[in-house]
Amino acid sequence: MSQSSAAGGAAQATMRAVIVTRPGGLDALQIEDVPVPVRKPGWVRIKVKAFGVNESEVITRKGESDAVVTYPRVPGIEGVGVVDVADEDSGLRPGQQVATMMGGMGRSYDGAYAQYVTVPEAQVIPFETALPWDVVGALPEMFQTAYGSLTRGLDLKSGQTLLIRGGTSTVGLSAATIAKDLGATVLSTTRSPGRAGELRAAGVDHPLVDDGTLAGQVRELVPDGVDAALELVGCSVLADTLRTVRLHGTVCFTGALAGQWSIPDFTPFMIPGGVRLTSYGGEAADLPADVFAQQLQAIAAGHLKVPVAKVYHGLEQVRDAQADLESGTMPGKHVVVVDG
Repeated sequence: MSQSSAAGGAAQATMRAVIVTRPGGLDALQIEDVPVPVRKPGWVRIKVKAFGVNESEVITRKGESDAVVTYPRVPGIEGVGVVDVADEDSGLRPGQQVATMMGGMGRSYDGAYAQYVTVPEAQVIPFETALPWDVVGALPEMFQTAYGSLTRGLDLKSGQTLLIRGGTSTVGLSAATIAKDLGATVLSTTRSPGRAGELRAAGVDHPLVDDGTLAGQVRELVPDGVDAALELVGCSVLADTLRTVRLHGTVCFTGALAGQWSIPDFTPFMIPGGVRLTSYGGEAADLPADVFAQQLQAIAAGHLKVPVAKVYHGLEQVRDAQADLESGTMPGKHVVVVDG
C-alpha cells in the first residue's frame, strides 16, 4: 500500500483527543472520539507518545490567547512520538522518533492533546534516544524556547553574565542549564527564598529573591550591569530589568508569567540609552536536530537535569495536569503520557 493510500485509509479510523469545546474552566476540556487527521502533502502525521502541558494551553482553554483560536480545538503546542505517515522524499520513516512544537499547533490547527497529530514537515525534529517518553515529552517547547532565547535572542557567549528573570519556571530552569553549558555566569530569580535551592541545582551561580525591584541587587554583584537578561516575568517588571543590563547589553522579552504582555503608554525613552531590547517567540527550526541530540545525550549521561513536576498517564488526566499547572505548587514541567 502506498503512503498516500495508507494516509487516506487511516483517516477513516477514529482516535481519542482532548477537545476545548468553548472558552471556559476545566470542564471545557472534553475527551472525544474524532477522525484520525488526514495528512496533507508536505505534512507529517505523528503518533503521539507524550506531550508537555503549558501555560499557553491554559490561556487557550480560557479564551485569553493573543493568537487566533477557533473552537472546538484540540490544544497542545508540543508533542513527541513516532512518525506514522510522511512524504517519501521527506527523509522521515515510519516509526522514527520525532518531536514537534509551536507553528500554530493547538491554535490555528489541532495540536498534540490526541493520539495523532499532523504538522508541517519543517516543524519536525527527528531524534534517537533510549530515554523514556515521560522525560522526552517534557523537552521540546521548554528547550526550544530556552535555547532560542539565549542564542537567537541574546547571542549569549562564553564568559558573559546572564540574568534570568522568572528563573524557577520550566524555561528559566532550562535556560540556566543551557547557559552554564555555554560558559556563562548566571544570575536567576525567584519570588520565594525557599526555592533558591532549585536554582542552585540548575547550576545558577547567584540566586536572587525578586521583590519587584531587582536592578539594585544585580548591580551589587555586577556593577556595570549584566551582558544579557532573559525576561520571563513580563512587562510589569521590564523597565526594572532593562536597568540591570550594561551599556550595549541586551534584554530579550520571551514570556509574561505575571500575565502582562504590553505596556500602556509605552515610550522608547523608557529603554536606557545604549541598552538593546529584543523579543523571542520562536519556532521548531530554532532548535536544530544536532543541538536537541546533544541535550538528550547530556540528560542520559546525567549532566543535564530535566525539571519534571509530575507525569500523568492517559488523556483522562489532562484536566488534572492543567489544574496542577494553574495551582503553581509543583515547580517543573507537567507531562502527559498518551496510552494506547
